[in-house]
Amino acid sequence: MAPKTIQGSEALARKIKSRRNELGLTIEEAASRASVGAKTWSRYETGESIRKDKWKGICKVLNWNTFPEQDREMEQGVFVQKYRGHEAWSKFLEENFGTRAAIAFSVGSDILLDHIEEDMSDLAPMPVGTHIGQLKVSHLYNELPQQFLMHYDYEFLYQLKCYLCMLRKRARRGNSMQAHSVMEELLIYLCNEEASVFMELYDANNVSGDDEDMSADEWIFDLFSDMDIVSFLYSDLYLSPDHLYHFSHWNDQVFYKDHPLE
Repeated sequence: MAPKTIQGSEALARKIKSRRNELGLTIEEAASRASVGAKTWSRYETGESIRKDKWKGICKVLNWNTFPEQDREMEQGVFVQKYRGHEAWSKFLEENFGTRAAIAFSVGSDILLDHIEEDMSDLAPMPVGTHIGQLKVSHLYNELPQQFLMHYDYEFLYQLKCYLCMLRKRARRGNSMQAHSVMEELLIYLCNEEASVFMELYDANNVSGDDEDMSADEWIFDLFSDMDIVSFLYSDLYLSPDHLYHFSHWNDQVFYKDHPLE
C-alpha cells in the first residue's frame, strides 16, 4: 500500500518557507488558503511529514504545479498507469500524439480548473465588471493574453470553466481533441503550460524512452497545425477587432469546420 504521507525534509521545509515568503504570505494566510491550521503549516516548515490529502492544497497556495519531492514517486510504469485512469485522460491524444500529451492534458486541466475556480471565488463578492487584474492574487493573471485583461471578469471565467469541462468530457470519451475555436486552442495550450513543471519530472524519469523526440510544446502545435496561438496572443502584437484571434472572436467556430463538434 502506498504511504499516506509525503516524507518531510529540511530541504523541502526550506522550499516551502522560501516560496511562502516570496509570495508575501504569513503562515496564517498560507494555512487558511490550504485549509490547514497555522500550527500544521508551521510543522511543514520544520520538515515534518505532510499528509498526501493536503499536498494539493499546499501546491495551490504556493503556486506549484507539483511537490518538489514527488519526483521520487515517478518511477517506471506506475506514473503512467495512474494517469490512464484519470477522468480527463484522452485516448485520442495518447494514440495520435503520445503518452506525454495525454498526461500533460490530464494534469494541466486539473491545475487550470483549480486556478479558474479560485479566481472565480475571489471575484464573486466583488462589484460586477471587476477583472482578475484587480485581485490581490490571481493564478491566471500571467497566463491569459495581456491585451484583453479588462475582459477577464467573473462571467468570462465561468465561460472558460464551462469550455474546459467540455474539453475534459471529450477527452474522457476518446473523442477528437482538435480545437474548433480560439477559446479551445487557448485552453489546451494553457493546460500544457500548467503541466510544464510536472512534465519536467516525467521527462527526467521517463526511463522507457517514450516520446523522447517530442519537445514540451511540439504536440500542441502538431494538434493545432500551426503556432498561431503563440504568434498572435503571446507576442508583442496588437490585434485589431477584426483579427481572428481578437477576444471578440474567441468563441467563433472557425477551425476544422468540416469535423462535427463533440
